[in-house]
This record gives sequence, structure tokens and C-alpha cells, in this order.
Amino acid sequence: MSYKANILLVDDREENLTALEAILSSLDQNLVRANSGEAALKALLERDFAVILLDVVMPGMDGFETATHIKQREKTKDIPIIFLTAEGIDRHRVFRGYASRFVDYMTNPLDPWLLRAKVEVFLELDRLKRQLHSQTELLRRDLSSSAAGVEMVVAELSALVNELNDTLEEVRERSAGDQRVLDMVQELDAPTQRLTRLVQALRPQR
Repeated sequence: MSYKANILLVDDREENLTALEAILSSLDQNLVRANSGEAALKALLERDFAVILLDVVMPGMDGFETATHIKQREKTKDIPIIFLTAEGIDRHRVFRGYASRFVDYMTNPLDPWLLRAKVEVFLELDRLKRQLHSQTELLRRDLSSSAAGVEMVVAELSALVNELNDTLEEVRERSAGDQRVLDMVQELDAPTQRLTRLVQALRPQR
């Protein structure tokens, strides 16, 4: 069974949550609803998420306060957040958003194509992070095996490195110059390069 990422949708209005589900349903991922900041924080305790779509204006805990709590938690601080708002964006709100380390802003009415494209970028970055983690664990487990086993691991890792480099380049091209997306890609570049050097060191000398 193929892996499906979790996407957290946070809005106090049911009709907005339904609209988000309609836009993102074609991505075939797990869409999780939360109708308040408190419900969003609870959901984040129960499962991992690839990206969060967060309404700015909500009663009680608003989107910025919710994002601040998310970024203060070690487990959730690196989850990308896309703020959604129907209000005009003034300098004060933009400052509050950057202070809580959001990834992007989108205003209603939402452009369905643009929203899907942004979410797809973060889904791809999440897939790369999970793949790096799983391959690192595989390497740790298998390096204690026979030389033949090591060669098999090296071959698998070589193929992974090539795929990672190709995918990171594709994400760069699709980022449309978004600096925060590029920053996230840069964070993945370092472990990818370390993995490349490790594969070269492990490859048998001919």
C-alpha cells in the first residue's frame, strides 16, 4: 500500500474546510480537519503532518497564535504552514506571520491550481525527508552484514542519491523563486551530499 501524507486543514468555518477538501482531494492524501487552533494542536499530538493550511482569523486562538505554538514544539517546528485569510494583508499581520515562521500566505478567493501546486511542493519535500530517514536507518542496520550485503546497500543508496538530486532540482524549478521553499530544499541538500560522500566511501575500490 502506497504511503499517504497527512495534510492538516484548520478553519472555524465548515464551508471553508469543505472547499479546501474539494481543492485538494485530487492529490489523494489524508486530509484532516480541525475547526480551531486548539483542535489543530491536539491533532498534531496524534499524528505527523506534511503541511498545514491555517486560517488566520478564528475565534479564541487565531492562526498566528496557533502557528507560534506549533513552531515552539520540537516535533512540529519544521512543518510548513500556509496561512489562509480573507482579509487584506497589512504590515502588522505580515510581521506577525514572519515572527511565527510561516511559509506562505494565500487570500480568499483561493486559486485552486496555485494552492494545489504549493501543497504538492511540500508533499514532495516531506517524501524526500522520509526517504532519507528510512535509507539512513537501512544503512545503519545493514552495514554490519557481509561484504555482499554492503555492496547491495551501496547500489540502493546510489540509486536513491540520483533520485534525490533529480527531485530536488525539480522542486527548485517549481518553487517559482519562493525563498522559503528554496531554504527548505537547501536543508535537504546537506544530508543528500553527506549521503553521496558516504556512498563513494563505501563503494569497493576497483
